Amino acid sequence: MRLALQQAQTIIGNTSTNPAVGCVIVKDGCVVSAASTNINGRPHAEYKALNNITNSVKKKSNLFVTLEPCSHYGKTQPCVNKIIKGKIKKVFFSINDPDIRSYKKSINILKRRSIFTSKGIESRKIRNFYQSYIKYKKGNLPFVSSKLAISKDFYTKNIYKKWITNFYSRSRVHLLRSKHDCILSSVKTILNDNPLLDCRINGLENKSPTKVILDKKLRIPINSRVIKNAKKQKTIIFYNKPNYKKIQLLKRLKVKLLWTSLNKDNYLNLKEILMLLNKNGYSRVFLESGLKLTQAFLRNNLVDDFYLFISNNKIKRNGNLSFKKDFNLFLKKKKQEAPNVNLFGDKMILYKIK
Repeated sequence: MRLALQQAQTIIGNTSTNPAVGCVIVKDGCVVSAASTNINGRPHAEYKALNNITNSVKKKSNLFVTLEPCSHYGKTQPCVNKIIKGKIKKVFFSINDPDIRSYKKSINILKRRSIFTSKGIESRKIRNFYQSYIKYKKGNLPFVSSKLAISKDFYTKNIYKKWITNFYSRSRVHLLRSKHDCILSSVKTILNDNPLLDCRINGLENKSPTKVILDKKLRIPINSRVIKNAKKQKTIIFYNKPNYKKIQLLKRLKVKLLWTSLNKDNYLNLKEILMLLNKNGYSRVFLESGLKLTQAFLRNNLVDDFYLFISNNKIKRNGNLSFKKDFNLFLKKKKQEAPNVNLFGDKMILYKIK
């Protein structure tokens, strides 16, 4: 089951509206096949793992899968049918699928065909892995992970240098991007830094998530790198004040525009934006912006996980925009999800907010 989880971890954030699932098939004590859900969600992990081996190998083998096999008809036949046809002897899965179309249905189907079925192996660890999928299926909001880089003395900006953290921290951010289906940022970040907001790690370039920009007045420059790259990497802009000429130009450049309302403080309504992202099939949002938008998400209780990158250096008088007050308010008493990650002087801490 741990090997199946490793398979699922390789594809998380890249399976569209379907969950990232890992599947391992064992026969006579040997692993004979392993697979994960395909990019964009199809085919499913069980289908791929079973297709990797011959019928004679499938027969009387044991199948381990991280999530309850699907039992409903969609664009493809259910995985339970494939398992039954393959004459699998035993099926082990970790947790039930929260999708109501399959929830708690596969055990009865498989047992009626005399296939031994059991659930619960590594359930705590795997339930934690599926927290974004479970939230997506049970509510109106996607799972939000926020990232922020600070100096050792809590500043988020060096007035003389572009970077606060080192190369290894920045590379880790690219890896995190690949595990989410969209990156959310602000037009202020685009104006200040002109970032690409993609994944630039060898072998993971095709896992660059959708770019989502909050731009109330449509101030984004047409020649910014995110707009120039919109034909290659899906880009969405949330706005409120219409500029019809610019809207037409952005649409020609393959940018999707979504109007949203303002909150009582005259800013874009963040909860409404997240609900719209959820409705459009995005379950894992990576918030990568400046301090102001990060503060807004924290204060509105919209962050689930928080990745804090801390430089080994103090910047003192060159520092600007301190995170210290927010750290004490929102993170200091929160549970750390895993041991600190050592990044050659820098460190990364993951906090569980919800």
